[in-house]
Amino acid sequence: MTSSIRKRLSTGAGKRLVARPVAVAILSTLLLLLHRALEAQQVSGSIDTGDTAWMLVSSALVLFMTPGLALFYAGMVRSKNVLSTTMHSFSMMAMVGLTWVLWGYSLSFSGHGSLIGDLGWLGLRGVGAAPNPDYAPTIPHTTYMIYQAMFAIITPALISGALAERMKFGAYMAFTFLWSILVYCPVAHWVWGTGGWLRTLGALDFAGGTVVHISSGVAALACALMLGRRQHLGSEELAPHNVTMTVLGAGILWFGWFGFNAGSAIGASALASSAFVATNTAAAAAALSWMAVERLATGKATALGAASGAVAGLVAITPAAGYVGPVSSIIIGLAISPLSYCAIQLKSRLRLDDALDVVGVHFVGGSFGAIATGLFATKAINPGMVRYNGLFFGGGVQLLWRQIVAVAATAVFSFALSIAILSVIKLLSGIRVTREDEAMGLDLTQHGEVGYHLEAV
Repeated sequence: MTSSIRKRLSTGAGKRLVARPVAVAILSTLLLLLHRALEAQQVSGSIDTGDTAWMLVSSALVLFMTPGLALFYAGMVRSKNVLSTTMHSFSMMAMVGLTWVLWGYSLSFSGHGSLIGDLGWLGLRGVGAAPNPDYAPTIPHTTYMIYQAMFAIITPALISGALAERMKFGAYMAFTFLWSILVYCPVAHWVWGTGGWLRTLGALDFAGGTVVHISSGVAALACALMLGRRQHLGSEELAPHNVTMTVLGAGILWFGWFGFNAGSAIGASALASSAFVATNTAAAAAALSWMAVERLATGKATALGAASGAVAGLVAITPAAGYVGPVSSIIIGLAISPLSYCAIQLKSRLRLDDALDVVGVHFVGGSFGAIATGLFATKAINPGMVRYNGLFFGGGVQLLWRQIVAVAATAVFSFALSIAILSVIKLLSGIRVTREDEAMGLDLTQHGEVGYHLEAV
């Protein structure tokens, strides 16, 4: 080092020359840390804690509907089949709860295809705490995913009412496993997924009239046709063994349905409140309407009828809940009960053994509700999602024909695929228990248990 350089470094100018790069490095590091902190604040700031809390509660409410459905169905079968019927619903919480995380959510909501999603979110890869602007911009993506999981769980469980008391448990598990992938995921993408063809068309389904109730109701029809009638149906009274259990299940379903419908607003908002009011109002009107129809038809209003009417009203309002006002919801509730009641009476004439009236309540209710959306939907309730007002609100048939297309497409697709899946399983392993096992009861023959120990009594 020369003497001149030593002299410069010993001076104040030299010290500043050395300190300058250090200061720049420190400042750059501070700016980088500040930038990252601002990014983190931006991500967390876009999450609304109120919306997130409501959606987590709604997810729990919808999951609670599945054990409610188990009680609702189990009370209507004979005591020797109560555990078997309960297992039909409970097992879906386990199986679909797992498969939804692995591939179901991705097939339903990932990608922008018109018919089905892709595997971009396989195993929830890329589904994290940050919101997804396409589906839920104010809550974590994982929250939206788990909310949708609860819909996927209860939908195949609804089908089980048609096959009660006579289907092999293994065949049921195989059927629902394949059906969830081949039917539920595509239909969910059609209606709710970005790029889905029914969503692009402009068909409306606020909380699952087509995705949940029409698809499961038509699949139930396929199961009833493929399985055939139960032994002694028509020659013996196959009465419900515990109507109290069924009414309790209906009450739980009514309670959980607020998460189903009001939760579909995807936030704690005025729209959620409107959907909540519409849901309760339609269920109340339908329960009263069913009791009135029964009283006129048989002279008595039954507890089973009141419970069935409430559920029918909840089904019918599901596709319309976020698009209609209170008066419209009353009309929907009052109208669905006579329709479902007549459909249930018709099944005996057609010799169709839909054991627990899934077709009459869910297919008829879901179809009517979807079409009623085309009649009563109004931009005044939901300007962000309603492209055309319903027929009765000056929109003509623009929305109505789209709703009819959605009903028909979902029904045909679900029925055809359900028949195909059942046919393959029937060929490989059979779908119905033996006559001896059916007579003994599916609790013992399929599960090695009994629902009640009544020896002391």
